[in-house]
Amino acid sequence: MARIAVIGAGMGAMAAAARLAVAGHRVVVYERTGTYGGALGRRERDGFSFDTGPGLLPLPAVWRDLFVKTGKEPLESRVELVQVDPSSRHVFADGTEVALPNASRAGVVASLDAALGPTAAGRWGDFLVRARETWDRTRRPLLEEPLWPDWEVLAEREPYPAVPHKRLLRTRRAGTLAEVGALELRDPRLAALLESHALAYGLDPRTAPANAAVLPYMEYAFGMWYVRGGGLRELARAVYERCLARRVEFRFGTEVTSVVEKDGRVAGVESAEGPLEEAEFVVAGVAPDVLDRLCGGARAGSGVPPQRGGASRLTVLLALRGARPEGTAHRTVVHARDREAELDGLFGAAPGMAARPTVTVLRPDDPALVPDADHEAVTLSATVPALGAGTDRSATEVSAQWAERLIDVAERAVPGLRDRLLWHEVCGPAAVAAATGAADGAIPAPALAGAAGRLLHAANTTHTEGLFTVGGWSHPGGGLPHAGMSGALVAGLVVEGPEFRGSQ
Repeated sequence: MARIAVIGAGMGAMAAAARLAVAGHRVVVYERTGTYGGALGRRERDGFSFDTGPGLLPLPAVWRDLFVKTGKEPLESRVELVQVDPSSRHVFADGTEVALPNASRAGVVASLDAALGPTAAGRWGDFLVRARETWDRTRRPLLEEPLWPDWEVLAEREPYPAVPHKRLLRTRRAGTLAEVGALELRDPRLAALLESHALAYGLDPRTAPANAAVLPYMEYAFGMWYVRGGGLRELARAVYERCLARRVEFRFGTEVTSVVEKDGRVAGVESAEGPLEEAEFVVAGVAPDVLDRLCGGARAGSGVPPQRGGASRLTVLLALRGARPEGTAHRTVVHARDREAELDGLFGAAPGMAARPTVTVLRPDDPALVPDADHEAVTLSATVPALGAGTDRSATEVSAQWAERLIDVAERAVPGLRDRLLWHEVCGPAAVAAATGAADGAIPAPALAGAAGRLLHAANTTHTEGLFTVGGWSHPGGGLPHAGMSGALVAGLVVEGPEFRGSQ
C-alpha cells in the first residue's frame, strides 16, 4: 500500500483518488478551497439553485465506468440521470429555428430537413458520417491511452476525412472546422451549428483543426444528459461520496505550497498548515502555472508542453417569476448576428465580447432548483476572454456589462424575460479562477489531433518520478468526460506502471 497525495478536489482528481483507493492505496486529497468539484459549483439564493459550471453531461459512460470499477453501486443508484430531449434548440441569425432530438442521427437529419431543407439536411448527415470516422480514428490514442513518446504522430496527421473540392485547376480540402462549414456544409446556419460546438470550449473555429468534428459527434452519438434533483453539482457530490466510501481522506482549506522531491523522485507535499506529508506518489490536479510554482519551476521536460491560457466563460444566473412553460427546451443556443465580429472580438488582438454574442440558455425542468412551481431558474452562458485580456477596467465591471448583453440576446429565446426577472447574479472569469485555481480563469479545451500538436495536452507523467498530472490541463484535456478519463489513465499508470496501455 502506497501513500498517495492528490492536490485538488476537481472531478479528474477525485476520479483518480477513488480508483487508487480501490487499488489498496492510502489516498489523501488536499483542497485549498472549502469544497469539492472544481468547476462544478453551485449557487443557492432565495430558494433558487444554479450550476455555476457545466450544465449538461456528454458521454456519461465515463462516469458510469468509474462507479462500476470502484464499487457495486451503479451511478444511477446515486443520481438521477436523464436525457434532455430535444438535445438543443437553435435560433439562427436569420431567425430560423430548429430543435434537434437527442442521440439520434436520423432524427437530427429529419429535423434539419424540416427546418432548413433536404439539401442542408443531407450535407449534415454526410458530415456526421465523416465525424464518426474521425472519432473511430482518434478515440483510443486521444482519450483511452496515455500520451506516448511518439505523440508527434498525432500532431502531424489530420484524421478528419475531408471531401476534396475542385475549383478550376485547384483541389481544396478542409483543414479547419470553419473550412468544413464553408466547403462541405455550405449553409451559414449549418456552419453556425457546427462552430458553436468548438466555441463552447473556447476554440476559434477558424484555427481549430477539422477533427474538432468529434465535438458535435459526441453529442449526437451519445446524447446530452442532465442530473435531475439539483443539476450537475449532484454528480460531483456522488463522486465525492464514492471517494469517502473508499476511505479517501479529504483535507479542505489546505493549500499545498510545494511538491518535495528527493533524488529525482517525489517525497511528499508541504502545506502552510504543517510540515512535510510523505508520499510515494503525488497526483496534481492543478493548472500548469500552479504546478510549476509547487515544483519550483523544475518540472519542464521534453514532449508536449502544458497548455496555458485560453478563453473563459461568463455565466449569468436568472431568478424568474412565473412557471417554466410546458414543452420548453432544456437548452437553446442563440447564435450571434455577426459571426466574424464575434470571433474577431474573442480571439483578436484586443479581446472583448460582441454586442450580440452566441448565448446558451439552460432552462431545466427540475423542481429542486426553484422555491415553488411559480418560479423558474435559468442560466445563460457565453464564451468570453480570460482575465487580463483586452481591458483595463475591473473584471467585475466588465462582467456586469457583458451580462446585460447576454440577457438582451436571451430574450430571443425567453420572451418577456426582463419582465419576469427578480434578480440575477454574474459568475465571470474571476469566479472560474477562484473555483479552479487557473489564475486567468481560462477553461481548457479537449485534446485534438493535428494542428502541429497545438491542441494536445501534456502527458499525465512528468520528468519527476512518481509525479502525475490529472484533470483538464493534462491529457486528454478539458470537459467532464475527459476529466474522468484522465483519472482512469493516472490510476492505471500508478498501479500498473509505464507498461499501462489504457482501457480495453
